[in-house]
Amino acid sequence: RMHLAKMSSAVPMTHVVLLWLVLITASQRLPAQVSSPKVAAGERHSLLLKVDGTVWAWGDNLHQQLGNGTATSSSTPVQVLNLSNVVAIAAGGGDEGFGTSAHSLALLSDGTVWAWGGNYSGQLGNGTTSNSSTPTQVPNLSNVIAVAAGFFHSLAVRGDGTVWAWGDNNFGQLGSATAVISTTPIQVASLTNVISTSAGADHSLATRGDGTVWAWGSNFGGQLGTGTTSSSSTPVQVLNLTSVVATAAGSYHSVALRTDGTVWAFGSNTSGQLGEGATSSGATTVPVQVASLTNAVAVASGG
Repeated sequence: RMHLAKMSSAVPMTHVVLLWLVLITASQRLPAQVSSPKVAAGERHSLLLKVDGTVWAWGDNLHQQLGNGTATSSSTPVQVLNLSNVVAIAAGGGDEGFGTSAHSLALLSDGTVWAWGGNYSGQLGNGTTSNSSTPTQVPNLSNVIAVAAGFFHSLAVRGDGTVWAWGDNNFGQLGSATAVISTTPIQVASLTNVISTSAGADHSLATRGDGTVWAWGSNFGGQLGTGTTSSSSTPVQVLNLTSVVATAAGSYHSVALRTDGTVWAFGSNTSGQLGEGATSSGATTVPVQVASLTNAVAVASGG
């Protein structure tokens, strides 16, 4: 109901009715805990959530991010061990000055979060910095409704609208007002009424129920959208963005989807990743509209 209500101002009623019929049909043939198949892509691995609630993975497995109990890469899907009733997945990992890593997250229907793979900075949230080849539960975290994975940090949104973060914090990407890493979840400061989150290389985004977007962490590319290139260890509001329903954080840029179906982007644009019709070696520190794009319903970001 919430998603249909948000879309009604941008989508003709005939389309909303058709979508409603599709959702009814899907709910009759799919398990209650999974509404549709889902996929996620990390640095060098991929995840697939099947409609039966199992997770499958393939690609590089150097950091045990495939979750099958080995460190052997696979060019075909292998099942992640000991996971069932999964409703959402996230794949992280990247390459920075202090090394490479990759990790994976799964949200179960009971609101718990499970993690596996690389754990160099504590991004698995289990209180250690040891890799894990099978999923381990993130402790003291319940009633979670969404998860996101960055290079070396992870995020979770709880049903009460708070955001929790763990892992690397060199750029303040945990939103804790410090630069201290945390191997277990800590609450992002002064942020409530959040409905979704996304994680970039070293920055984080959150969409609130009022349609505003808040950002924290690294900002050398302008990816926080605050009009500056100053990083922030606490959430700051992205300028000139309202009526947002979803965000996606790339390595050093960000995108946002508004209820009117337009897409807005900010941050690094060296390869034209902002979609404004040009490239720039400098930072675009405030959101710009992606050119010639309307009626969008979802967004995603890569490197």
